[in-house]
Amino acid sequence: MASDRRDQAVHAALAQGLLTEEQPVAALLDTGGIRASATALKEAFAAVTDAPVLHAFAVKAAPLVPVLALLHSEGLGAEVASPGELALARAAGVPAARTVLDSPAKSAAELHEALALGVAVNADNLQELARLDALAPGRAGSPESAAPAVGLRVNPQLGGGSIGALSTATATSKFGVGLRDAGARALIVRAVLDRPWLTRLHIHTGSQGIPLPLMAQGVRAVWELAEEINAEAGRRRIDTVDIGGGLPVNFASDEHTPSFSAYARLLREESPGLFDGGYGLVTEFGRALLAKHGTILSRVEYAKTAGGRPIAVTHAGVQVAARTVYDPESWPLRIRAYDAEGLPKSGPAVAQDIAGPACFAGDLLAEARPLPLLEPGDVIAVLDTGAYYFSSPYGYNSLPRPAVHGFTAADGGGAVRFTTVRRAQRLDEIVAESGGAYAAALLP
Repeated sequence: MASDRRDQAVHAALAQGLLTEEQPVAALLDTGGIRASATALKEAFAAVTDAPVLHAFAVKAAPLVPVLALLHSEGLGAEVASPGELALARAAGVPAARTVLDSPAKSAAELHEALALGVAVNADNLQELARLDALAPGRAGSPESAAPAVGLRVNPQLGGGSIGALSTATATSKFGVGLRDAGARALIVRAVLDRPWLTRLHIHTGSQGIPLPLMAQGVRAVWELAEEINAEAGRRRIDTVDIGGGLPVNFASDEHTPSFSAYARLLREESPGLFDGGYGLVTEFGRALLAKHGTILSRVEYAKTAGGRPIAVTHAGVQVAARTVYDPESWPLRIRAYDAEGLPKSGPAVAQDIAGPACFAGDLLAEARPLPLLEPGDVIAVLDTGAYYFSSPYGYNSLPRPAVHGFTAADGGGAVRFTTVRRAQRLDEIVAESGGAYAAALLP
């Protein structure tokens, strides 16, 4: 079980010196769990369609080259949203033909680079399509069949979920072309018919906090649009639909719910013609592939009481869990208590705060959380942090980015082997990225 592997890994991490006074925070990635999630995703869609499917991992969820290389070895591609993410995917060995570029603000230079490399591009809006007219496949003397695919992102404007910041299909979302805006549908149809190289439609309804039925309705809306365009053209002009990602993650337990298979079945029920083999598919899952396989460890430095409430002061806070600190109701995280040797801690549950090191009162990973009473030298494990946590640092107080270690562990015991995914950030690196080489730049 994943929980057994996690307990083994925590104990081994302390025994092998991965968590020390000098490096009091460390992140762990269960590589076996990541492989299992990749397999579950591929099998889920293979069960509902015979058409080709490119599963392009959303690099923003874990912009770590070794992670991208691992997923590539499992048959996944990459969805990138910036020149930096594209560079990471290339460094990981992900082929251009298995890479998709999305972003609402691509520059002409970014578009040119992507198309020159052979990366598929999803245009965000009609102005971007006009820009692509000068760069599009077939315009540089290369045969259209050899050129990278180009798509257009459509916003079905179906509404949001429980987390407004992650709801990308609202009426006023900044993403895509609003399908329900006056005259927009006809403009989209005409834009495709006028451009032989525009062969895809793209949809992404949102991620955490979005109910599955709403996501499925968004996919159906784009499938129906593709059918309308193809009927108008008299042939299959749209041959691929990029359905995005965004499968929510259960942060309340170790269960992987909702599952990829349940989502794939729902999509087929909602849009059967999209899965009959006639359309190619692209997915862009991120959080759902990795969240459950990451754990952040931190030493408890002090344990005190204020106002009658115990407070465990740790080294993990806003710098690794900004979303949780600033929006704890939307992003609650489970925490497990271990002793100084990395063994699960027992004892009566006591409501206590788990505080981080940053210099503001709200830097809390949890408030009044029932746990065995923590003491200095104990270790907390912050669960479900494999996506968007240790890979999205927050530079407040110039706290260093922690090391990330991949691990392999067998269910039922045995040796745990660690590999370095990213070493801890050094102080001289913090100085360098903070203008250390220009110390005298503002002096007279």
